[in-house]
Amino acid sequence: MAEPLLQAKGLSKRFGGLLAVNDVSLALELHQLHAVIGPNGAGKTTLTHLLSGDTPVSAGELWIKGQRVTTWPSHKRTLHGLGRSYQKTNVFLALTVWDNLMLAAQSRGARVPFHPMAWLSLAAKQQAVRERAEKAMVMAGLGAYQSWVAANLNHGAQRQLEIAMVLATEPEVLLLDEPLAGMGAAEAETMVALLQQLKQGHAMLLVEHDMDAVFALADVLTVMVNGTVIATGTPQDIRADAKVQAAYLGEASA
Repeated sequence: MAEPLLQAKGLSKRFGGLLAVNDVSLALELHQLHAVIGPNGAGKTTLTHLLSGDTPVSAGELWIKGQRVTTWPSHKRTLHGLGRSYQKTNVFLALTVWDNLMLAAQSRGARVPFHPMAWLSLAAKQQAVRERAEKAMVMAGLGAYQSWVAANLNHGAQRQLEIAMVLATEPEVLLLDEPLAGMGAAEAETMVALLQQLKQGHAMLLVEHDMDAVFALADVLTVMVNGTVIATGTPQDIRADAKVQAAYLGEASA
Protein backbone atom coordinates (compact mmCIF):
# COMPACT_ATOMS: atom_id res chain seq x y z
CA MET A 1 0.00 0.00 0.00
CA ALA A 2 1.39 3.39 -1.00
CA GLU A 3 2.53 5.76 1.72
CA PRO A 4 0.16 8.73 2.25
CA LEU A 5 1.35 11.96 0.67
CA LEU A 6 0.41 13.76 3.88
CA GLN A 7 0.09 12.17 7.29
CA ALA A 8 -0.77 13.86 10.58
CA LYS A 9 -0.67 12.17 13.97
CA GLY A 10 -2.05 13.63 17.18
CA LEU A 11 -2.21 17.25 16.01
CA SER A 12 -3.36 19.66 18.70
CA LYS A 13 -3.54 23.43 18.97
CA ARG A 14 -4.15 25.36 22.15
CA PHE A 15 -4.86 29.10 22.30
CA GLY A 16 -4.51 29.90 25.99
CA GLY A 17 -7.26 27.92 27.69
CA LEU A 18 -8.98 26.97 24.41
CA LEU A 19 -8.11 23.63 22.85
CA ALA A 20 -9.09 24.43 19.26
CA VAL A 21 -7.79 21.16 17.77
CA ASN A 22 -7.52 18.09 19.96
CA ASP A 23 -5.43 15.05 19.01
CA VAL A 24 -6.41 14.85 15.32
CA SER A 25 -4.85 12.23 13.04
CA LEU A 26 -5.49 11.81 9.32
CA ALA A 27 -3.84 10.67 6.10
CA LEU A 28 -4.20 12.04 2.57
CA GLU A 29 -3.59 9.65 -0.30
CA LEU A 30 -3.13 10.16 -4.03
CA HIS A 31 -6.39 10.11 -6.07
CA GLN A 32 -8.41 10.60 -2.89
CA LEU A 33 -10.45 13.50 -1.54
CA HIS A 34 -10.69 13.59 2.25
CA ALA A 35 -13.39 16.00 3.45
CA VAL A 36 -13.47 17.51 6.93
CA ILE A 37 -16.89 18.66 8.08
CA GLY A 38 -18.43 19.96 11.28
CA PRO A 39 -20.39 22.87 12.71
CA ASN A 40 -18.95 26.38 12.98
CA GLY A 41 -16.18 26.47 15.59
CA ALA A 42 -15.37 22.78 15.16
CA GLY A 43 -11.70 23.52 14.44
CA LYS A 44 -11.69 22.73 10.72
CA THR A 45 -9.89 25.86 9.52
CA THR A 46 -7.46 25.74 12.43
CA LEU A 47 -6.62 22.16 11.43
CA THR A 48 -5.97 23.36 7.88
CA HIS A 49 -3.66 26.07 9.23
CA LEU A 50 -1.72 23.42 11.17
CA LEU A 51 -1.34 21.25 8.07
CA SER A 52 -0.23 24.16 5.88
CA GLY A 53 2.20 25.64 8.42
CA ASP A 54 0.30 28.93 8.82
CA THR A 55 -0.12 28.10 12.51
CA PRO A 56 2.43 26.16 14.63
CA VAL A 57 1.20 23.00 16.34
CA SER A 58 1.03 22.68 20.11
CA ALA A 59 1.47 18.90 19.89
CA GLY A 60 1.62 16.16 17.27
CA GLU A 61 3.64 15.32 14.17
CA LEU A 62 3.22 15.90 10.42
CA TRP A 63 4.84 14.29 7.37
CA ILE A 64 4.65 15.24 3.70
CA LYS A 65 5.84 12.57 1.25
CA GLY A 66 7.54 10.78 4.15
CA GLN A 67 9.48 13.85 5.28
CA ARG A 68 8.82 15.12 8.79
CA VAL A 69 7.73 18.75 8.35
CA THR A 70 6.17 19.50 11.76
CA THR A 71 8.29 22.58 12.39
CA TRP A 72 8.61 23.73 8.77
CA PRO A 73 7.16 27.17 7.84
CA SER A 74 4.43 27.34 5.21
CA HIS A 75 6.69 28.45 2.33
CA LYS A 76 9.00 25.47 2.85
CA ARG A 77 6.04 23.09 2.85
CA THR A 78 4.89 24.69 -0.40
CA LEU A 79 8.25 23.93 -2.01
CA HIS A 80 7.85 20.34 -0.80
CA GLY A 81 4.59 19.89 -2.69
CA LEU A 82 1.84 21.37 -0.52
CA GLY A 83 -0.69 23.88 -1.85
CA ARG A 84 -3.69 25.48 -0.19
CA SER A 85 -6.54 27.90 -0.78
CA TYR A 86 -8.26 30.04 1.83
CA GLN A 87 -11.80 30.82 2.94
CA LYS A 88 -11.46 34.36 1.60
CA THR A 89 -10.57 34.62 -2.08
CA ASN A 90 -6.88 35.45 -2.27
CA VAL A 91 -5.97 36.81 -5.71
CA PHE A 92 -4.42 40.04 -7.04
CA LEU A 93 -7.55 41.87 -8.18
CA ALA A 94 -5.72 44.57 -10.16
CA LEU A 95 -3.80 42.04 -12.28
CA THR A 96 -4.95 39.91 -15.19
CA VAL A 97 -5.62 36.21 -14.84
CA TRP A 98 -2.39 35.49 -16.69
CA ASP A 99 -0.29 37.78 -14.49
CA ASN A 100 -1.75 36.20 -11.36
CA LEU A 101 -0.77 32.78 -12.66
CA MET A 102 2.71 33.89 -13.70
CA LEU A 103 3.37 35.29 -10.22
CA ALA A 104 2.26 32.03 -8.63
CA ALA A 105 4.31 29.93 -11.06
CA GLN A 106 7.44 32.03 -10.46
CA SER A 107 7.29 31.29 -6.74
CA ARG A 108 8.02 27.63 -7.47
CA GLY A 109 11.45 28.12 -9.01
CA ALA A 110 14.75 28.68 -7.29
CA ARG A 111 16.59 31.98 -7.70
CA VAL A 112 19.24 31.82 -10.43
CA PRO A 113 22.68 32.91 -9.14
CA PHE A 114 24.68 35.54 -11.04
CA HIS A 115 26.79 34.20 -13.90
CA PRO A 116 28.01 35.78 -17.16
CA MET A 117 25.72 33.42 -19.07
CA ALA A 118 22.87 33.66 -16.54
CA TRP A 119 20.50 34.93 -19.24
CA LEU A 120 20.38 31.39 -20.65
CA SER A 121 19.27 30.00 -17.31
CA LEU A 122 16.80 32.84 -16.89
CA ALA A 123 15.29 32.19 -20.32
CA ALA A 124 14.87 28.49 -19.55
CA LYS A 125 13.36 29.32 -16.19
CA GLN A 126 10.95 31.80 -17.77
CA GLN A 127 9.79 29.16 -20.26
CA ALA A 128 9.17 26.70 -17.41
CA VAL A 129 7.20 29.37 -15.54
CA ARG A 130 5.04 30.06 -18.59
CA GLU A 131 4.37 26.35 -19.03
CA ARG A 132 3.28 25.98 -15.40
CA ALA A 133 0.99 29.00 -15.70
CA GLU A 134 -0.51 27.74 -18.97
CA LYS A 135 -1.12 24.25 -17.60
CA ALA A 136 -2.82 25.62 -14.48
CA MET A 137 -5.00 27.99 -16.50
CA VAL A 138 -6.23 25.22 -18.78
CA MET A 139 -6.78 22.80 -15.91
CA ALA A 140 -8.91 25.35 -14.06
CA GLY A 141 -10.96 26.16 -17.18
CA LEU A 142 -9.85 29.79 -17.38
CA GLY A 143 -8.42 29.89 -20.89
CA ALA A 144 -11.14 32.25 -22.13
CA TYR A 145 -10.33 34.70 -19.31
CA GLN A 146 -6.55 34.91 -19.75
CA SER A 147 -6.50 38.66 -20.40
CA TRP A 148 -9.28 39.57 -17.97
CA VAL A 149 -8.47 41.67 -14.92
CA ALA A 150 -9.24 39.53 -11.89
CA ALA A 151 -11.51 42.17 -10.37
CA ASN A 152 -13.85 41.81 -13.36
CA LEU A 153 -14.35 38.05 -12.86
CA ASN A 154 -17.45 36.81 -11.08
CA HIS A 155 -17.05 35.20 -7.67
CA GLY A 156 -16.93 31.66 -9.01
CA ALA A 157 -14.24 32.48 -11.57
CA GLN A 158 -12.17 34.25 -8.91
CA ARG A 159 -12.29 31.08 -6.81
CA GLN A 160 -11.22 29.10 -9.88
CA LEU A 161 -8.35 31.54 -10.34
CA GLU A 162 -7.23 31.08 -6.76
CA ILE A 163 -7.13 27.32 -7.22
CA ALA A 164 -5.33 27.78 -10.54
CA MET A 165 -2.69 29.86 -8.75
CA VAL A 166 -2.21 26.99 -6.31
CA LEU A 167 -1.92 24.55 -9.22
CA ALA A 168 0.74 26.76 -10.85
CA THR A 169 3.05 25.86 -7.95
CA GLU A 170 2.73 22.18 -8.97
CA PRO A 171 1.50 20.80 -5.64
CA GLU A 172 0.92 17.12 -4.95
CA VAL A 173 -1.21 17.79 -1.86
CA LEU A 174 -4.10 20.28 -1.98
CA LEU A 175 -5.76 21.82 1.09
CA LEU A 176 -8.96 23.59 0.06
CA ASP A 177 -10.86 25.67 2.62
CA GLU A 178 -14.50 26.22 1.59
CA PRO A 179 -13.92 26.67 -2.16
CA LEU A 180 -17.70 26.70 -2.82
CA ALA A 181 -18.51 29.41 -0.25
CA GLY A 182 -20.84 32.09 -1.62
CA MET A 183 -21.43 30.39 -4.96
CA GLY A 184 -24.67 30.05 -6.86
CA ALA A 185 -25.80 26.70 -8.23
CA ALA A 186 -24.10 27.04 -11.64
CA GLU A 187 -20.81 28.24 -10.13
CA ALA A 188 -20.88 25.42 -7.58
CA GLU A 189 -21.45 22.86 -10.33
CA THR A 190 -18.38 24.14 -12.18
CA MET A 191 -16.27 23.99 -9.02
CA VAL A 192 -17.40 20.46 -8.17
CA ALA A 193 -16.40 19.33 -11.67
CA LEU A 194 -12.98 20.95 -11.23
CA LEU A 195 -12.41 19.30 -7.85
CA GLN A 196 -13.45 15.94 -9.27
CA GLN A 197 -10.87 16.40 -12.01
CA LEU A 198 -8.13 17.40 -9.56
CA LYS A 199 -8.55 14.16 -7.61
CA GLN A 200 -6.91 12.34 -10.50
CA GLY A 201 -3.46 13.76 -9.78
CA HIS A 202 -3.49 14.94 -6.17
CA ALA A 203 -4.13 14.05 -2.57
CA MET A 204 -6.81 16.46 -1.37
CA LEU A 205 -8.30 17.76 1.85
CA LEU A 206 -11.57 19.66 1.52
CA VAL A 207 -13.21 21.76 4.23
CA GLU A 208 -16.72 22.59 3.06
CA HIS A 209 -20.24 23.32 4.34
CA ASP A 210 -22.04 22.36 1.11
CA MET A 211 -23.09 18.83 2.04
CA ASP A 212 -24.32 17.95 -1.45
CA ALA A 213 -20.86 18.72 -2.81
CA VAL A 214 -19.11 16.94 0.06
CA PHE A 215 -21.03 13.71 -0.40
CA ALA A 216 -20.62 13.88 -4.16
CA LEU A 217 -16.83 14.34 -3.95
CA ALA A 218 -15.49 12.73 -0.79
CA ASP A 219 -13.88 9.31 -0.63
CA VAL A 220 -13.28 9.70 3.11
CA LEU A 221 -15.02 11.97 5.62
CA THR A 222 -13.82 13.20 8.99
CA VAL A 223 -16.32 14.89 11.29
CA MET A 224 -15.10 17.34 13.93
CA VAL A 225 -16.98 18.84 16.87
CA ASN A 226 -15.35 21.21 19.38
CA GLY A 227 -11.88 20.47 17.99
CA THR A 228 -12.22 16.70 18.31
CA VAL A 229 -12.81 14.02 15.67
CA ILE A 230 -16.02 12.14 16.41
CA ALA A 231 -16.05 9.95 13.28
CA THR A 232 -14.04 9.06 10.19
CA GLY A 233 -15.21 6.81 7.37
CA THR A 234 -16.79 6.55 3.96
CA PRO A 235 -19.69 8.85 3.10
CA GLN A 236 -22.06 5.92 3.65
CA ASP A 237 -20.58 5.22 7.10
CA ILE A 238 -20.86 8.88 8.09
CA ARG A 239 -24.48 9.18 6.94
CA ALA A 240 -25.38 6.20 9.13
CA ASP A 241 -23.38 7.24 12.20
CA ALA A 242 -25.73 8.11 15.08
CA LYS A 243 -23.15 10.41 16.74
CA VAL A 244 -22.75 12.41 13.53
CA GLN A 245 -26.48 12.67 13.02
CA ALA A 246 -26.97 13.97 16.54
CA ALA A 247 -24.02 16.40 16.45
CA TYR A 248 -24.15 17.75 12.91
CA LEU A 249 -26.14 16.21 10.09
CA GLY A 250 -29.41 16.07 12.04
CA GLU A 251 -32.63 15.20 10.29
CA ALA A 252 -31.15 15.95 6.86
CA SER A 253 -29.16 12.72 7.10
CA ALA A 254 -32.18 10.50 7.70
